[in-house]
Amino acid sequence: MKQFLKNWTLPVAIIVGSALYLLFAYVPQLEPLALVLGPFCESILPLSVFATLFVTFSKVDFHLMRLCRWHIAVLVLQLLCTGLLVWLTLAAGQDGASQNVKWVLESVLICVIAPCATAAPVVTAKLGGDITQMTTFTLISSLAMAVLIPAVFPLLEPSHGATFFSAFLVILHKMAVVLVLPLALGFIVRHWVGPVRRYIESHTDLGFYSWAFSLSITAGVTLRNIIQSPSGIQTLLLIALLTFFTSVFQYALGHLIGRHYRVRVCSVQGMFQKNTALAIWVAWLYLSPLSSVGAGCYVLWQNLINSYELWLHRRISFTRPGSGKI
Repeated sequence: MKQFLKNWTLPVAIIVGSALYLLFAYVPQLEPLALVLGPFCESILPLSVFATLFVTFSKVDFHLMRLCRWHIAVLVLQLLCTGLLVWLTLAAGQDGASQNVKWVLESVLICVIAPCATAAPVVTAKLGGDITQMTTFTLISSLAMAVLIPAVFPLLEPSHGATFFSAFLVILHKMAVVLVLPLALGFIVRHWVGPVRRYIESHTDLGFYSWAFSLSITAGVTLRNIIQSPSGIQTLLLIALLTFFTSVFQYALGHLIGRHYRVRVCSVQGMFQKNTALAIWVAWLYLSPLSSVGAGCYVLWQNLINSYELWLHRRISFTRPGSGKI
C-alpha cells in the first residue's frame, strides 16, 4: 500500500482533495466544520506552494543559471499560440457568437497563456531533467506572462475596467510572494545555511510531497468551481475536452522542441506544465468565472499525464541494464 501511494501520489492527491470537498459539501452535519476548513485550506495553499519552491530552490546551483535556446523556442511558440487564441476570441465577440463560445475560447486561452508551473522543477528533478535550467525558465516564463496577461485580458473583457499597469502590479505582486521570495531564501540556504541544505538534500521527496498536498487543495477548489458553475453540462464537457486536447498539444510541442535541443524533459515541462493556481485566479479576476473552469480541468489533465510520465520513468529505471533491479 505504501509503495502504491508513493508511485501514484498525484492521482491520489487529486482523488483525496475532490473526495474531501464532496464530503464536506454534501454532508449537512459537517457544514459548520466546512465553513472553517474551506477558508483555512485556501489560505494555506500559498504557504504550501511556498514550501515546495523553497525546498526545490535550495537544491539549485545558481551559478549555472543562464538563458538557453530552448527557453526562447518555448516562449516563442507560447506567444504564437496565445496570439492565435486572442484573435479567435476577439473575432467570436465581433461576429455576435454566443457568450458561451467566447467563454470556451477564454478557457482554452488561459491554459496556454499561463506561465510555467512553479512546481515544474520538482517534476523535472523526479524525471531526471536539469533542475537548474528548469528553474531559470520558470522565472523567465513568469516574468514574461506577468507582462503579457495584463496586456491581453483588458482587450477580451474591457467591462472589468482593468488597466495594464494596475493588473501588472497585482499579478507581479502575487508572483513575487510565491516565486521570488522562496527563490531568495533558497539561495541563502544553498550557500550559507549548510545544516538546512543537507537536511533538504537528504530528504529527496520533500518538495514532491509538499506539492502533492498543494494539488489536493487545488483539486477541491477546482471541483467546487465546476459544480457551482452557472453554465450547462454541455459547455462544461466541451471545456473539459478542449483543455485535454490543449494539454496534449502543448506536450507534443514541448516534445518536438526537446528532441531538437536534446532537453526533452525540460522543454516538455516548460511548454506543458502550467501554473494553474495563478491561471484560475487571474481568470476569475479579469475574465469570467466560467473561464477559470478551463484552468481547473487542466489541473487534472497535466497531473494525470505527469503521473504517467513518472510511472514510465520508474519502470525504465527499474529495468535498465546495470541498475541491479531486473
